[in-house]
Amino acid sequence: MGFSSQESPSLIFSFFFFLCLSTVSAHTNTTSNNGVEKKIASGKCNWFKGNWVFDAKYPLYNPYKCPFIDPQFNCKKYGRPDNLYLKYRWQPFSCSLRRFNGLYFLRKMRGKKIMFVGDSLSTNMWQSLACLIHTWVPNTRYTFLRQKGLASLTFEEYGVTLMLYRTQFLVDLDSEKVGRVLKLDSIKQGKMWTGMDVLIFNSWHWWTHTEHIQPWDYMEDGKRLYKDMNRLIAYYKGMTTWARWVNRHVDPSKTKVFFNGVSPTHYEGKDWGEPMKSCKSQTQPFYGRKYPGGTPMAWVVLNKVMRRLKKPVHWLDITGLSQLRKDAHPSAFSGNHPGNDCSHWCLPGLPDTWNVLFYSTLFS
Repeated sequence: MGFSSQESPSLIFSFFFFLCLSTVSAHTNTTSNNGVEKKIASGKCNWFKGNWVFDAKYPLYNPYKCPFIDPQFNCKKYGRPDNLYLKYRWQPFSCSLRRFNGLYFLRKMRGKKIMFVGDSLSTNMWQSLACLIHTWVPNTRYTFLRQKGLASLTFEEYGVTLMLYRTQFLVDLDSEKVGRVLKLDSIKQGKMWTGMDVLIFNSWHWWTHTEHIQPWDYMEDGKRLYKDMNRLIAYYKGMTTWARWVNRHVDPSKTKVFFNGVSPTHYEGKDWGEPMKSCKSQTQPFYGRKYPGGTPMAWVVLNKVMRRLKKPVHWLDITGLSQLRKDAHPSAFSGNHPGNDCSHWCLPGLPDTWNVLFYSTLFS
């Protein structure tokens, strides 16, 4: 088994060359003809282009009455004093999204299994969906089970199960003699995802971690071990392996597949024109015509991977609309991450919109 400390210069050049080509078509409003259902959710209306509007009927549930919210997302419980961030609804430019109806969801999905697969952003979205449904049937019986790496919530009367499989990278992370190895071309854990009626995937944030919060010692690509690698190249390789798994193992007649796009962070105020600030103390969305931070390169990588899928995958392209919500993070009001959390999102909050988009796409 070979070892390497750096990637080939020609590989880096080729990679960033195709990234530049990809950005040319970065936000097109067309549906790919190779199976991936990307941006257009209904007819000619792009649900992912729009703006945030005040809605007095928001939030969609009471955080004090939802039993499923982790401390890290429960901003009101941990002292967030402002309420305006709870009152924004996403409004596409040329159409309207369906209002979320938890009872309709349960009846339509009776007897189905829905699994979120990914990191803590998947947990954020999973708990949001649980709360959105629960507020419609607050007295219905449910079973809520959590263990390391796997959790499930079953609404007993309807036989609907919402599951969460925690994995930071989608590809495998194994302990071996040399240490912890992130295997860019292996998804043995995919056997845990089979038999689902709906799969919602997510992965990006952990690919950027370094030093003491980096959970691997080596990356493996083929038979070569790398001490490190350009993280965008690694992400591209890992997501390509995921796409290959979907192409080989998903039967579209039995399973609907979604990918929740790159969730942005707001640690650096220069991204929205306030270089001395972060998400801390932000109380309103960004209202400019164009977000100064631009399109994240991880979005471009994901766009490239999505275009190569042969099976239908619904890409919930939440990156742009989420970039505008610099106000929606827990910041200092998290029960798990004292300090300034500008990565995750308060509940109620932005992930509810992700689920409204999921709901609208699922039943369109």
